[in-house]
Amino acid sequence: MVKKIVRDPLFLRQRSVEATGEDKQVITDLLDTLKANQDRCVGMAANMIGVSKRILVVAAGPFMFPMVNPKVTAKSGKYETEEGCLSLDGVRPCTRYREIEVDYLDKDFKPRHGKYSGFTAQIIQHEMDHFEGVII
Repeated sequence: MVKKIVRDPLFLRQRSVEATGEDKQVITDLLDTLKANQDRCVGMAANMIGVSKRILVVAAGPFMFPMVNPKVTAKSGKYETEEGCLSLDGVRPCTRYREIEVDYLDKDFKPRHGKYSGFTAQIIQHEMDHFEGVII
């Protein structure tokens, strides 16, 4: 189900908690909401739809994929950039890494490991900031 985008900074600054198998509907809602906003959005964290769980979704070209409880295990290539967010107005400066490795659970809650670079890595880092209540 497509959900409304949360823009309340007090809510967005709250830390998210680990997701469980009971949160599968959140994955579906996030994917539906990302698809509905794909013309202006490339990633989304669960708190953006009002759920404080560690779930994110990424649009990488024609593919969309969820990551549940992701943890960055390696990073390299630090750089400075600016980003925007559907939950905020304007852009803000931030620090990112060109390459990251991530351990996470897939939509079926099976363990996965991935290596990401470039814009996809940047999207994942942005959405993971949401888990910590960091508003770029």
